[in-house]
Amino acid sequence: MSIENQKRSVSQTEQYEKCAHRYKLQRIDRVTPRPAAWSHHGTAFHSACEAVELSGRTMGAEEAVQVFSDEYSRLINQALAKEPDLSQWLAAGRSGAEDIPHRYTVGQEQTRRYVEWAAEKRPKIWATQEGKPGIELDFTVEFGGVQVRGFIDQLIEMPDGRVRPRDLKTGSTKSHFQLETYGLAVRKLYDVEVNDADWYLAKSGGLSRPVKLDRVTEDQLGERYAAMDAGVKAGRFPAAPGFHCRFCDVSHACSFRQ
Repeated sequence: MSIENQKRSVSQTEQYEKCAHRYKLQRIDRVTPRPAAWSHHGTAFHSACEAVELSGRTMGAEEAVQVFSDEYSRLINQALAKEPDLSQWLAAGRSGAEDIPHRYTVGQEQTRRYVEWAAEKRPKIWATQEGKPGIELDFTVEFGGVQVRGFIDQLIEMPDGRVRPRDLKTGSTKSHFQLETYGLAVRKLYDVEVNDADWYLAKSGGLSRPVKLDRVTEDQLGERYAAMDAGVKAGRFPAAPGFHCRFCDVSHACSFRQ
């Protein structure tokens, strides 16, 4: 399927809005991105948390840490096979050679802390009417005439019966647009009350403040998805160079980078 006819997502839309030229380089020109240990850190942490929740929280901390360690090592080794030159790896504030073992240790501790936090707080995972748990729940929904797809890390059943989308974050970048999309998608697909959403912040080992969703409308989201979709179909990919260029994984192929 061509990129013009693909379903859209939060990440696609935000990438296009931030720098449409990066979107083109990565998703149309298929430029090989520079690797970054932070992406594998996040993926491995999500895998460990998913395993914990799918076990009904019977999985202990050490077993969960092993899930993280195995997945992180697999992803890093896979990436190293493609790009063994660590000087080409993206890393914030340290070299690629330093960042890989650093995130291995940090991710293990974050995983252990998540297991302890979940055992203490005992958030209740919501389930669909078919009994499918709200863990890495996939969805496809239409906003603004555009088919939007995504995966929600967790859906929490609150004491009053409301449902709260929760996104797990190992980094510091948080997207209100992501939570808004998740909240309205769940409300639309499952006809349940969703008034807010939050993040589990692995850096601090706790929850963010809830993000209110009761005033977010489908039309508001639809406008953003429709604008992005129209831009891609029209072949509009203007560059927006700036500070974020230093964290761009396809900047090596960009003539506009700063």
